[in-house]
Amino acid sequence: MLMRPTLTLPPLTQFTLLRLSLYSRTMISTLRPRRRDSPAMSTSSTLASSVPVPRPSASLVVINSRNEILLVHRNPKARSFGGMTVFPGGNYDQKQDSSLAITAIRETFEESGLLLASSDGASSGLSLADAELDDARHSIHQQKLFFQDFLKSNSLNADTDALLPFTQWITPVGPPRRFHTQFFVAFLPASPSAGFVSGAKQERIPKPDGGQEVISARFVHPNEALCEFREGKITFMPPQFYILTTLCDILKGSRNTDEQRAQVEKLSRGAFGRMVINPRPRKPEGDDLIKGYSILTYEGDETRGGSKGRLHRAKLRMVNGAIKEIILQRNFDIFRDIESQLFQTTSKL
Repeated sequence: MLMRPTLTLPPLTQFTLLRLSLYSRTMISTLRPRRRDSPAMSTSSTLASSVPVPRPSASLVVINSRNEILLVHRNPKARSFGGMTVFPGGNYDQKQDSSLAITAIRETFEESGLLLASSDGASSGLSLADAELDDARHSIHQQKLFFQDFLKSNSLNADTDALLPFTQWITPVGPPRRFHTQFFVAFLPASPSAGFVSGAKQERIPKPDGGQEVISARFVHPNEALCEFREGKITFMPPQFYILTTLCDILKGSRNTDEQRAQVEKLSRGAFGRMVINPRPRKPEGDDLIKGYSILTYEGDETRGGSKGRLHRAKLRMVNGAIKEIILQRNFDIFRDIESQLFQTTSKL
């Protein structure tokens, strides 16, 4: 079933994140003291030449009329982000994507079957049955069909105007694969997403090797998703946790309101939507060290150029290399008090 967003907004890259184990090992090794004769003490030019350039990518936070957010669960055996719960998204493909907004819409269609597109011209409604949509998304995923060709042949336009930029995140230096991810937010119309929400819609995506990349997709309220994370039922990385925590403070109740949409749009159009976040590990001290927390600092933190006393960081507790707890520390108003000069203002594309 075609889901057509109702917002008409100006067009507008979770971390399409590194793998959890790689991220955890990187942060742990960063915090561990190094010997003077460690290979890490090589020349700066050698280090610079070995640091991989972040790949442009995009991720989409889809919100339905019940204030639920689309989450996909990746197969534990997947090459990237195995076993994690994420927003749909993936790498920019220059053969298929004319923009990062198109990347976000294409990846959402591939991973969940949810197509954010509108009928072209004066025609209305969707002429494609669910089975046809599923066949198309599988072919696009396997690169047997280009997404733009699929849209054109069915007189559809991707609803890029409905996507609101909602921060960018860059993978820290360390892992062999790094990403510069543009997050977007999009609201669905009031019509119910029957079938998809109930799980009746096909959710598995075959890959050329016969494996499974995403094993399920569902809509869940951000408050419920955060509760599941705290109970150990699902796993998030810092970007998803950051965005869900932010939206949880806005999307109160089970009915989407004009005021809530306006607040999200205000964040998107302001300094928050333009933030480019480069997490950096910081060695824990005092109680944090005693309690076994790892620290990630973000731009705007007092240790990253922010005003004295300003906190913009996350405390993480890890068990066997897996993140079990995240505490976001952000003691400033994201609507009014972001020190925007501390954040990059341009994306990779």
